Amino acid sequence: MATPYVTDESGKYIAATQRPDGTWRKPRRVKDGYVPQEEVPVYENKYVKFFKSKPDLPPGMNPEDAAAARQQQQAAVKADREGEISGLSKAAKRNMKRKEKRKQQQAQNQHEANKEVETVTKELEKVSVAAEEQNSTTASTDPSAANTDKAKKIKNLRKKLRQVEELQQKVDSGELQNPSKDQLEKLGRAQALREELRQLEADL
Repeated sequence: MATPYVTDESGKYIAATQRPDGTWRKPRRVKDGYVPQEEVPVYENKYVKFFKSKPDLPPGMNPEDAAAARQQQQAAVKADREGEISGLSKAAKRNMKRKEKRKQQQAQNQHEANKEVETVTKELEKVSVAAEEQNSTTASTDPSAANTDKAKKIKNLRKKLRQVEELQQKVDSGELQNPSKDQLEKLGRAQALREELRQLEADL
């Protein structure tokens, strides 16, 4: 961008400009012959100048002949490109066939895998059904097992109560005058044994 100069009676100077923050730059006086940096031409050595001044065509060559040769060259390049494209299309066709074969093989493998999954799923279902039947059979037999346990407990409680009653009769008759500590504990548990026996008999 060229530097804006202002010329008046006092000479040439750069006008005041505003900064992005809103403040203003002061005008600057410019001496005669001063060239700003952005207006200084780029240095070019003699080789650059020579190549720039060099003509496009060889000396003595007719421009029409050069245009015809250029057209022939462009046509040859176009033909080469078309040949390359046709060659690539054949390769692309081969690649497409390979991809289709891979897809078919993958689909077949997936189908076989699905069959295996279905087989395993059916086997698992059979196992789960068998386990459920076994659990139901066990559950159906659980009440009888519980009743058997209760019957055993009742039998043991009755046996203990008979022992306590026999011990009590011996104490009452005077046959056993000095009962031991264990015998006294048995006599003290008589009421608890009767309550437990009554509850078990009520649950049956």
